[in-house]
Amino acid sequence: MTLRQISAVLPPEKSWGLWLSRQIVATVMATCGPSTSGVSVEQVDTVLPDGRRLRGEWVRAPEADRAEGAIYFLHGSGYALCSPRTHRRLTAWLSRMTGLPVFCVDYRLAPRHLFPTAAGDVRTGWDWLLETHHAENVVIAGDSAGGHLAVDLLLQPDISHPAGLVLFSPLVDLTFSTAAARERLRRDPAIRSADAVKLVRLYCGDVDPADPRLALNAAAGRALPPTLIQAGGAEMLAADAHRLATDIRSAGGNCELQIWPDQVHVFQALPRLAPEAAQAMSYVASFIAEALSINAFAEERTG
Repeated sequence: MTLRQISAVLPPEKSWGLWLSRQIVATVMATCGPSTSGVSVEQVDTVLPDGRRLRGEWVRAPEADRAEGAIYFLHGSGYALCSPRTHRRLTAWLSRMTGLPVFCVDYRLAPRHLFPTAAGDVRTGWDWLLETHHAENVVIAGDSAGGHLAVDLLLQPDISHPAGLVLFSPLVDLTFSTAAARERLRRDPAIRSADAVKLVRLYCGDVDPADPRLALNAAAGRALPPTLIQAGGAEMLAADAHRLATDIRSAGGNCELQIWPDQVHVFQALPRLAPEAAQAMSYVASFIAEALSINAFAEERTG
């Protein structure tokens, strides 16, 4: 009754509209998100040997200090709205549920930084993480636009694949035509596809969404690692989730798709609004544990 109406009147192309949108999203995440109690946060700001700068943060539950694996998290919100700070409650919950440290990359945001800046920063974060972790001991996770960035990263031919991939309400089609078709069947309670297009356009700039790095042709790309996709049944991006799951399977990958009835976009970050988030996150933790244990068993057999 509020978010959809507000997003319809806030112009993201105006600085005041974008600023207000950021404040609203941050407030919703903080008000409806899980607790951050018991976790530690370590800021990272470093330069790789080749000169690339990396910023982000480690979020660790107490038991995560003893873990060998890690989660590489890519936050969403249209490449323009959020940050590791807004998603800290979600990454903290993810660390507590899995017992793993979570590194969330602080990629640069639109409209100041256009495509492919965010994708480049995500690649920088992955290269840096592999200096201290084996790829098979890492799971990549992301929500919304972060899901798009995750799939883009893993479709690159020179990227070492992680043990698994977890996507919350991934954005796939940046034209939002897939979402618009779904929207005609059921209205998204949080945002209209027409408004989402305006936001994402801040990142794409003059680049055609048909560009291979933006179009995400996962069906014709390399097989992705074992993947879990969760989306809400009430959101328009449920259609993108279906499309991506089909494409991953077509390319030979193993993908489990869960559409949670009547849930909103990235409901996993809003347990005070959606009690089902706890069950969904419990399933995510089990999926990650299994993905890492399978890889550990394979290493033991081949080692």
